[in-house]
Amino acid sequence: MNFYEEWVELDLNPIISFSSAGKLTYSNHEAQFLLSRIKQKELFDIALKYAPKTYGVESTYIDLSIKNYSFYAITVKYNDEDEIHMKLYKSAMVKKDSQLSTKNTNITNIFTLVDLAISSKKIKSQARFIKNYDPSIPEFKINASEFIKALNLIYDAFDTSEMLTTSVILKIGEYIRIEGEKHSIISVEVLSNSKCDISTFDYKDENASFIVTKDEDKITIDLPLILK
Repeated sequence: MNFYEEWVELDLNPIISFSSAGKLTYSNHEAQFLLSRIKQKELFDIALKYAPKTYGVESTYIDLSIKNYSFYAITVKYNDEDEIHMKLYKSAMVKKDSQLSTKNTNITNIFTLVDLAISSKKIKSQARFIKNYDPSIPEFKINASEFIKALNLIYDAFDTSEMLTTSVILKIGEYIRIEGEKHSIISVEVLSNSKCDISTFDYKDENASFIVTKDEDKITIDLPLILK
């Protein structure tokens, strides 16, 4: 690897190349984190959207939020019909996995916490609550008070839903890095059976020990599986 290749690989912004058919041909280290949470096709479509009308390169200032990432600009380059390249510029407010806090975490049964939040919500909701738990998930370190706070806000965001499915699963092949160490991900996903207006949902905590991701019909909490 020469100097320029290593420089691209170490860039803190995602750099990705696609073939004309949308097949991934290159991704630097930072892009690999992005691709673990965002579908490849979604990024390819973004590259096409902001590509210059003719051969060359074009940079555009944007306000783009995808999952738990925010970007303020994008550069797209292509010199032929075979390959297209993109670079996304991360907003400074994006929370890195490595910045997640492990303070105030204790070994806890996550199913107990989820059951507690659902029981509390049922008192004032007409929604039907479905639970989908992976019983093989062990107890692990969680900031219980912050987790309950986030989960209650999620259920409040889906206040008009008639049915909510809460899944607690182990994500296969995905990891969260904290201080250079990889941890498997336990994902708590709340899915609505109908579209709800969750545009006002906004969970922010600079000391959070997990990552909250918002989609149109679901909101997900990803937690690192730390056993000790």
